[in-house]
Amino acid sequence: ATCVHFYTGSLELHSINSAFLFHRFRFSGRILGLALIHQYLLDAFFTRPFYKALLRLPCDLSDLEYLDEEFHQSLQWMKDNNITDILDLTFTVNEEVFGQVTERELKSGGANTAVTEKNKKEYIERMVKWRVERGVVQQTEALVRGFYEVVDSRLVSVFDARELELVIAGTAEIDLNDWRNNTEYRGGYHDGHIVIRWFWAAVERFNNEQRLRLLQFVTGTSSVPYEGFAALRGSNGLRRFCIEKWGKITSLPRAHTCFNRLDLPPYPSYSMLYEKLLTAVEETSTFGLE
Repeated sequence: ATCVHFYTGSLELHSINSAFLFHRFRFSGRILGLALIHQYLLDAFFTRPFYKALLRLPCDLSDLEYLDEEFHQSLQWMKDNNITDILDLTFTVNEEVFGQVTERELKSGGANTAVTEKNKKEYIERMVKWRVERGVVQQTEALVRGFYEVVDSRLVSVFDARELELVIAGTAEIDLNDWRNNTEYRGGYHDGHIVIRWFWAAVERFNNEQRLRLLQFVTGTSSVPYEGFAALRGSNGLRRFCIEKWGKITSLPRAHTCFNRLDLPPYPSYSMLYEKLLTAVEETSTFGLE
């Protein structure tokens, strides 16, 4: 496949009203579709919710990790804890439109529906949907419509979001030296630490697809910036790949995609590290994300 460089940094859909710009979103969707059909790889960064939108798949709580870390953490706390007599919420959310803050109901009668331990799952699902779609529903639909004007939906229905990203953004060979030279360490780890040496030995043993899945697991995308790993971006600008010492040796590695950070337990052997890391990589869609 050929690689076409559409270097965009971090692409976001912003709230707009211009019909002309809607046409541009639709045109962009066609470009994505044509690139897919003709096997041109795009050097561009798109979030996991973007690929789910292309597949017309609903987003879940874990997808907010790629968009808004603080928002994700607050809803994750609500999910993990009993909120009885702790939170005083209704099925509403405050939105700012043209400088004016207004209250919007998440469902009919939401202003009069209290959030309880029993119905918090529905509240979280509706909040996720609101956060992902906030102000960009029409723009996203225009882009998706353009995409399917040139792509038969049956061709992509077999993919999940991770697989579609690999098809669109590509599976170019990863430069391991560049990756390692632009990695930071925390919690007592350093480049010469035995666990870190085992980590890079494991990555070297991985095939390229497994390396891409590892990158995807930690950063939320399998794409490497055109300038290399030094230009890797997080949710708030440039943020290098980071490995932090964390957890017990019985734990699997976990990832913080907004910070491009891998929490890696201090495993006592190379074989254990390799197996734990491989398990985390192969279960990217459901495991180890916070």
